[in-house]
Amino acid sequence: MTKVPLTLACWDYDRTLPLMDGRVRPEGIDLNVVCLPPEETFWRQVRHREFDVSEFSLAYLTHFRSESPWEYVGIPVFLSRMFRQSCMYINTAAGVQRPEDLAGKTVGVPAYQMTATVWLRGLLQHEHDLAPGRIRWVYSREDIFPWNPPAGLSLQRIQPGQTLDAMLEAGEIAALFTARKPPSLLRGSPHVARLFPDYRAVEEDYFRRTGFFPIMHTVILRNEIQAKHPWVAQSLFKAFDEARRLCYREMEDATALKYTLPWLLDDVERMQRLMGKDFWPYGLGPNRKTLEALVQYTYEQGLAGRPLSIEELFADSTFDQYSIW
Repeated sequence: MTKVPLTLACWDYDRTLPLMDGRVRPEGIDLNVVCLPPEETFWRQVRHREFDVSEFSLAYLTHFRSESPWEYVGIPVFLSRMFRQSCMYINTAAGVQRPEDLAGKTVGVPAYQMTATVWLRGLLQHEHDLAPGRIRWVYSREDIFPWNPPAGLSLQRIQPGQTLDAMLEAGEIAALFTARKPPSLLRGSPHVARLFPDYRAVEEDYFRRTGFFPIMHTVILRNEIQAKHPWVAQSLFKAFDEARRLCYREMEDATALKYTLPWLLDDVERMQRLMGKDFWPYGLGPNRKTLEALVQYTYEQGLAGRPLSIEELFADSTFDQYSIW
């Protein structure tokens, strides 16, 4: 059988490296992998639809699938996940000691549409009774797709020459929600701190109470390829899942540390006690609650044009796929 040639764009995570170096090959597919940082991949997919398969923002996928038929469909592989309480930074003189103190204040985000900030706004609304409309929002990055913010939302782009980091340090904004550590924090500025200094304890408590391990990025496949070759989404799912399983095995190898983390084995065991043996699952079943929360948040925040079921996001041939364990 002639293999289907596909180009995949994604980052070189430990869980994707086996696909990049050829240790894992999807059945029936001749896969060309292009290593790109997520932001570039997302931009090129939204603007130019360049790749057959790619890593993609889950919030962006929800937006596009809610608006109209879109050229891509999801595969329930979740390449990026992260608890985000660690990503809430405050100006130390702003009078913010707990999330509720952000009411009426100005908060910066790199992009209002990015999945990380969707999760953080959802957390504020559902954990702390602080809906997005009770905060003034400023952002620095051009919107990746046009949209109409909800009525009553205070949202504006910062001026040319301004940076969110400088505004945070100067007290022009009370807080900054960002996936990257602000330069001012890295410099040791006394004016910038995390809202939750002991963020791991806060994030672990959040998981115990909600069961959510927030998903940031999924994988998308061009619709016309799936229509022509209905087995392709399943083949890709199985390959990504096998790559993830190899990553698990390497993390637990006690003969020599594969990763540059001195207490990696202890950390893995700690995660397994809290989250179970398969702490980074793929497939709809084990992720349903988390996916439903993200879909709800995107609709509440005006980024999705209508309520969606999670099945509307993903190829129907993948609904019954599950992680190998």
